[in-house]
Amino acid sequence: MRVCAECGGELEAAFRFCPWCASPQRSKLVEFFRAHPADRGKALRVSRYLTEEPQVRFSVWSSDGVAEAAVSLEEDEADRLSLFLGAASGALGAGPSRSARAFPARRGFARRLLRRT
Repeated sequence: MRVCAECGGELEAAFRFCPWCASPQRSKLVEFFRAHPADRGKALRVSRYLTEEPQVRFSVWSSDGVAEAAVSLEEDEADRLSLFLGAASGALGAGPSRSARAFPARRGFARRLLRRT
């Protein structure tokens, strides 16, 4: 048995969160997602770091188990991505999203964003 660093309650080693106080017991959470059939053999790994400098990291993995590319987002950008994906999942073909209407001057936004790095 382990002990929760937050509340001192006993918990099993496999627990990701303390059953007594809900405190995360790992410094990161990881999930894999299958690719679209057009990208067969690849996978997306998403890691959420629960450290002093929180971030969400996306990495593309080949069928050989090699990370081919990776990018990290700060929490505010990860939240924005979550809203974008949530809006897109139920609104295909329903017109511009709320964020597109709120920011009509987004032409070339990605290009400008990439130039900053």
